[in-house]
Amino acid sequence: MVNQAKFKILEKECTACIKCSLSSTRQNVVFGRGNPNAKLLVIGEAPGQQEDDQGLAFVGRAGKMLDNIFLSVGIDTNKDCYISNIVKCRPPNNRKPFLQEVSECSPWLTEQITMIKPKIIVLAGSTAVQSYLEISEPISKLRGGWITKDSIKCMPIFHPSYLLRNPSKEKGKPKWLTWQDLKKVKRELNSL
Repeated sequence: MVNQAKFKILEKECTACIKCSLSSTRQNVVFGRGNPNAKLLVIGEAPGQQEDDQGLAFVGRAGKMLDNIFLSVGIDTNKDCYISNIVKCRPPNNRKPFLQEVSECSPWLTEQITMIKPKIIVLAGSTAVQSYLEISEPISKLRGGWITKDSIKCMPIFHPSYLLRNPSKEKGKPKWLTWQDLKKVKRELNSL
């Protein structure tokens, strides 16, 4: 069980962070959302406009897509997982975070993982996969396969914003593939 008091202190410290230049352009630090006692952690790239406005992870169009696709396999993103990002502040114009920003922000995510102690991590999108796993392979080659890091099983999936741009549910298309990947995640969760 996560020590709620310590988790709140971590969140408060994170919201005061000014380590990188993103702190000067953000409205809110987006620490995360969901159940910190869940066995599943979802890691995305960075907050977008909606997330920066509300201070919550994955609440815009991509967040609704994430919620729906997880729900399609019986995973409630507010109860069954905790959702965070590689960086906690919105990059200007939703650009990809720079390596220095990822580096400056990584201790926050590392501490979240240490406190949450997830059994499974879903990495949503290339930036999350490449930053967290410290690899350069494209997500198209990695998605759908388990990768273990620090004794935690990680599942790379396409980012929900990519699925919004590729909405076909036809077999073999990104949305269908992501559904297959999340069915593997659900089976693994059920086996814990």
